[in-house]
Amino acid sequence: MDLDTLTAVRPSARQYAWQSMEFYGFIHFGMNTVTDREWGEGHDDLSLFDPVDFDADQWVGAMKDAGMTGVIVTCKHHDGFCLWPSGQTDYSVASTPWRGGDGDVVAEVARAAERHGLKLGVYLSPWDRTDASYGAGTAYDDYYVAQLTELLTHYGPVFSVWLDGANGEGANGKVQHYDWDRYYATVRALQPDAVISVCGPDVRWCGNEAGHTRPDEWSVVPRELQDVERVADKSQKVDDGEFSRDLGSDEEDLGSRDALADYTGELVWYPAEVNTSIRPGWFYHADEDARVRGAEELFEIYKRSVGGNSTFLLNVPPRPDGLLAEEDVAALRGLGALIRDMRARALTASVTASTTADGHDARSLSTLENDSGVWAPADGDAAPTVTLTLDAPATVVGLVLKEEIREGQRVERVVVSGRVDGHWMEIAESGCIGYQRILDIAPVTVDALRLTIARSRGTAVLAGIAVLGESAR
Repeated sequence: MDLDTLTAVRPSARQYAWQSMEFYGFIHFGMNTVTDREWGEGHDDLSLFDPVDFDADQWVGAMKDAGMTGVIVTCKHHDGFCLWPSGQTDYSVASTPWRGGDGDVVAEVARAAERHGLKLGVYLSPWDRTDASYGAGTAYDDYYVAQLTELLTHYGPVFSVWLDGANGEGANGKVQHYDWDRYYATVRALQPDAVISVCGPDVRWCGNEAGHTRPDEWSVVPRELQDVERVADKSQKVDDGEFSRDLGSDEEDLGSRDALADYTGELVWYPAEVNTSIRPGWFYHADEDARVRGAEELFEIYKRSVGGNSTFLLNVPPRPDGLLAEEDVAALRGLGALIRDMRARALTASVTASTTADGHDARSLSTLENDSGVWAPADGDAAPTVTLTLDAPATVVGLVLKEEIREGQRVERVVVSGRVDGHWMEIAESGCIGYQRILDIAPVTVDALRLTIARSRGTAVLAGIAVLGESAR
């Protein structure tokens, strides 16, 4: 595979905007919440659904405290229960005691998200264990597209349409063959800026629900991976909370030069999303209150995902009363504090480079803000380096690197050296960068750092570097 082919693959505008969101939340809530199930079978007693303390502002406020930029609502899970008053079925909030039958979870979350400055996403399971047309082919596709249309036209802009691949039997053992292309066309027509995630062409599942990430995550991968995502073979198949901790990831190397050496097909920009739950299950279960992931564990997943060329989708399930449990809120609050602390530890440094291509400026790398400027070395620079000279010697514990992915994913290996008492010593190394790489460094006191791009696909184009010092906390 030649370098020009590898670097010619670029993200769409919607993919770039989505990647820039970095970290956002999932809300699993519905009949399963009140029946204490992960997978409801449908046809549950609708009188059970009455979350008397429902507070979408509490949900979204806690997510914002954690540093999230969006929230995806499970508008309909596999049981078929709709969190909005769908005109296609009676199996919805409109048939429950909640809000006297006038409630709309999706609308209340959408309004709360707008108040708190978060974007809205929707999850609509293609599997429906209640509707009689499931398994009937086009009749069910009509039903599904009608519901999708409701969600994409009634609640404002949507940043993500999250399509689960679960595919169970319908009435009399019938299997529904989803018309994915029709579903995609509906999204593109109604919400052209929304990414279609997981069982879709824009965002790839990382391969597990445990928060595990690959050492090197490539966004440029074989086109065939988009078709694999449509297959439900690797979707959750049991009604328990253990699947969310299963580390059964797919291939660890999807896009290195070695992995693509003999590949002759089409390449696509298909970036990864890391999704996991704050609890073992996706829906709330009281017996999991003591098993909520703590802030430190969540922060490690954040660094590996957001700092590993992926985004991080963290599920936080509300209780039957309509509130997030205090255990979850506390973990989110702690996570947000750790993320803010990391950003606050960026040290001031002057930036110089071995060479600089015309129209670029290495000094622009001293900020991690998007669109602040990019740097590329001059043609012919075989081992480009960027040197960051600190204002004063400091103990360094990390480094944040960003590529300008709108020019493709190019960097394959970097080596980081620190200047200690006038001598350079290697202190870290990394494989690919992509949108962002967060490197932990064993604490070392230096007065300068040097980043060497040891291997790249053509000319590297960087968008940001930050040196992280020891926490003052």
